[in-house]
Amino acid sequence: MTLTYIYLLCISIFILSLRLMSSPKTAVQGGILSILGMCIAIFFDFFPLPQNALYIIITLTLGGIVGIFFGYTAKITKLPQMIAMFNGLGGCAAVFIAFGETDIFPECSAAIPLGCTIGSITFSGSLIAFLKLQEKIKIRIQKSNSIAATNFILFIITLSLGINFCLNNSFYNIIILALVAFVFGITIVLPVGGADMPIVISILNAFSGFASAAIGFAQENILMLAVGTIVGISGTILAYIMTKSMNTSVKNIFFQSKKLADTTLVGDKNAIAGSPRDAAFIMQNSQKVIIVPGFGMAAASAQHALKTMSDLLQNKFGVDVKYAIHPVAGRMPGHMNVLLAEADVDYKNVFAMEDINREFTTADVAYVIGANDITNPEAKNNPSSPLYGMPVLDVVSAKTIFFVKRSLGKGYSGAENPLFFAPNTYMLYGDAKKVTEEIDKYLEEESK
Repeated sequence: MTLTYIYLLCISIFILSLRLMSSPKTAVQGGILSILGMCIAIFFDFFPLPQNALYIIITLTLGGIVGIFFGYTAKITKLPQMIAMFNGLGGCAAVFIAFGETDIFPECSAAIPLGCTIGSITFSGSLIAFLKLQEKIKIRIQKSNSIAATNFILFIITLSLGINFCLNNSFYNIIILALVAFVFGITIVLPVGGADMPIVISILNAFSGFASAAIGFAQENILMLAVGTIVGISGTILAYIMTKSMNTSVKNIFFQSKKLADTTLVGDKNAIAGSPRDAAFIMQNSQKVIIVPGFGMAAASAQHALKTMSDLLQNKFGVDVKYAIHPVAGRMPGHMNVLLAEADVDYKNVFAMEDINREFTTADVAYVIGANDITNPEAKNNPSSPLYGMPVLDVVSAKTIFFVKRSLGKGYSGAENPLFFAPNTYMLYGDAKKVTEEIDKYLEEESK
C-alpha cells in the first residue's frame, strides 16, 4: 500500500513537471522536477534491495552515465536525433520486458504481445528516423501501391502472430512477433519525407508511451501504466496539433504518395547577393522587422548573435522586431523555441505562424536565417511541388527579404525555393552566426 502512495506521488510530480515545461519561463524547473520524480520512483521500486542488487546498481549507474554524457555533449542541432534515439530505446525496453514476462505468466495477457509489437515498431521506426536526421539514409522511396501492400501484409502477419501468442504462449512466438514488427516499423517510416519527420518523431514518442503502458498493464504496475499513458496521450495530442498546423494527416504522412522533389539544377536564374552592411542599414531604418529562424540558425549556433541584433534594433533604433516560428522549423517540435529561450529572447516577441503570418505584408524586412522549406511559396502555388499543401510563412509578402544561407542549395525536402530569385530578396551567403555578427558590428557602429 505504501508503494502505491509513492507511485501516486511520482505520477503527480510528472504531471506537474509537464505543466511547468509548457512555458519557457518554468521549463527548467519542470525538467528538474521530473528528474526528482524519476529518482524517487527508481529508489522505491527497488527498495528493499533484492539479492541481485549489485547487477541492478551497476546497470542503473551505467545507464545514468550514458544519459549524462549524451545530455552534456549532444549539440542543440542533434536534439531531434537524440529524442528519436530515446524513443527507440523506450520501445526496445518494452520489447525486452515482454520477453521476460513470457516465461513469468503462463496464461498470456493480450497486453504482452501488444506492448512487444508497439515497442518493436517504435524501436525500428525511431532507428530509421535517427538515421534520416543524421543524413545517413539519403535514399528517397516513393510511396506506392507495393509499399502499401507490403505494410498491409505485415500488419496482418503481426496481428495473426499476436493472436497466436495469446492462444499459445511461447517464447519463440514472441521473438518472431518482435522481428516482424521490427520490419513493419522500417517499412512504415522509411518512405516518409523529411518535412514530415518532426510529426513522425511525435508519433513515435506516443508509441513508446503506449508500449510502456501496455507492459505496465501486464505487470500490474500502476506507475508504468500511468506514466506510459501520459506520454502516449501527450505525444498523440502534439502529433494531432502538428498535423493540423501542417494541413495534413497521419494517413497522408504514412500512406499517401507525394511527388518527389525535382532535382534539376537552378539553371540560369540569378539571385541578388547582398552584404551585412546593406542589411544593417536597411533594418536600422525600418519600422518592422520579422525574423524567421530555421535549422541553419541551429547548425551555426547563431541564436545569441540574433538576440544581440534584435536588441540593437529595438533599443537603439526603435524598430519593432518579432520572431515568426513555423510548427516544423528545425527538426523537431519546438526546436526554434528552445534555441531562442537559450538566448534569453523575450517570449512576448515570439509568435506562432498562424498569429504572425498576416503581418508580413506590413513588414519592412523579413530576416530569414537558415530556413528554406518553411518559406517556400511553391507550397501554395505549385501543385507539382512535394511541399504543396503545407502551410508556409508568407515571407514573400515582406518589402525586403534578407536570406542567410551558405548557398542556393535546396531544403530538407529537396525542393528548389524560387524566393531566392525574387527581385526583393537579397542573399547573404555564409555561416549564419558570422553573417549576423557582421550585422551586429555595423549596427553597433551606427548606434554610437
